[in-house]
Amino acid sequence: MVEKVKHRGLAMAVLAAAQFMVILDATIVNVALPAIQKALGFTTESQLQWVITAYALIFGGFLLLGGRLADLFGRRKLFLAGVALFSVASLLGGVAQDPTQLIVFRALQGLGGALLAPSALSLVLTIFKEGPERNKALGIWSMISAGGAAVGLMLGGLLTQYADWRWIFFINVPIGIMVLFSAMKYVPVGAPITKHRVDFMGALTITGSLMSLVYALAKAAEYGWGSAVTIWMLVLSAVLMVAFVINEMKVRYPLIKLSIFKRRNVSGGSLIMLLLPAAMFGMFFYLSIYMQTILHYSPTKTGAANLPFTVVIVIVAAILSKHIARINPKPLLVAAPLFVVAGLLYFYRLPVNASYLTDILPGTLLMAIGMAITFVTTTMVTTSGVSHEDSGLISGLLNTGQQIGGAIGLAVLTVISTAATKAFMTDAHGDMSKLPEGLVHGFHHGFIAAAGFAIITSLVALFVLKTHKPTKTDMNREAETEAESMAAIPGV
Repeated sequence: MVEKVKHRGLAMAVLAAAQFMVILDATIVNVALPAIQKALGFTTESQLQWVITAYALIFGGFLLLGGRLADLFGRRKLFLAGVALFSVASLLGGVAQDPTQLIVFRALQGLGGALLAPSALSLVLTIFKEGPERNKALGIWSMISAGGAAVGLMLGGLLTQYADWRWIFFINVPIGIMVLFSAMKYVPVGAPITKHRVDFMGALTITGSLMSLVYALAKAAEYGWGSAVTIWMLVLSAVLMVAFVINEMKVRYPLIKLSIFKRRNVSGGSLIMLLLPAAMFGMFFYLSIYMQTILHYSPTKTGAANLPFTVVIVIVAAILSKHIARINPKPLLVAAPLFVVAGLLYFYRLPVNASYLTDILPGTLLMAIGMAITFVTTTMVTTSGVSHEDSGLISGLLNTGQQIGGAIGLAVLTVISTAATKAFMTDAHGDMSKLPEGLVHGFHHGFIAAAGFAIITSLVALFVLKTHKPTKTDMNREAETEAESMAAIPGV
């Protein structure tokens, strides 16, 4: 149902500003990681990766619950609550004094994002009627998301180098205050659309299971797979996952209708959006540390070096959107992850002293092409032919999968790279002059593992997806859901 809004342009601007803030924070932190590590005393990569993982894990884990709460209590209420929580958490993150504090406040940021993101997009859908008007609004929404990622990379470098890394968090506070006051004036209230009970148990069990799994993987890098902490956290993760499945089968209004996975394209698309971001999170994490720690790039130069990734994704996605209606998407989804594989294998040859133009840029461009084709095409395939009600759930699954997959993937890659670096340094008898070589050796293993995720993605597309040339109806539905799934992709 479309609501009558007096100042639709201003309402859209307010909602877009909040989305910009959330996407900005997904990338702005990457460039500042070395400065954060030095200032707060992060001792290992496995500990540092939680600055990224805590945000992504809580964001992804509570996205579906955030959407349900918006339906229950009203979209604007949840939007305002999410913006307020995100702003306060940003302020607290800026004044954090140790690693634990920062990780906790990053998790709170993720929770704020999980409340505001689905509410903001739902509000856009209620403000603009279905058809060209809504499609144009969603096109702007996708551009804002891509712009937020690009600005985050550059702004993170500029603030870290010329102000202080804490300003990457402080900058959200004035934006959040502006959005709060503007939203109360221009964004429609909107009545709750359902009286269904919220599946809190489902949200808590699935998020707890995923957090336990990522924590176990992170600790495995420090204590080993046979340690009591690692084993018990893996057991807890499994128990909570079983509890989640049982709960979803029995509860009247489940967080996720498990029957939706009987559709091959939904299952396959969800797996693709879970696997490929794992490779992308690792790329951003390792390259940011590599460029600043090994190549001694400034934060600003690091941000600029990452910009081609976002620019190429935007260009390829725009071109593909115009022509995909005439293409069977399955061959694209089989081939696109192989571009990512090629990019990651290119990074496998990174030397200690690299040239950006010959050693970094080609791999970045290959990955961007593969990522863009995969994200756009998977969204179309997964949402094609489903009801409007189910498209909301599926878009939520894709959105969630991107964040969760990235968090889990980064944890796995960190275990692998840390183990490789430790083995290298052991062989070097602890000679600290060999540490740069040891770190790069670890990064190489991380890139290879990330390539493994991309290869599996291609195999899922080959053996699970069942596609055909999309119809006009398919494309209209895809236009409504593309912005929702693209918005959550870090770096996109």
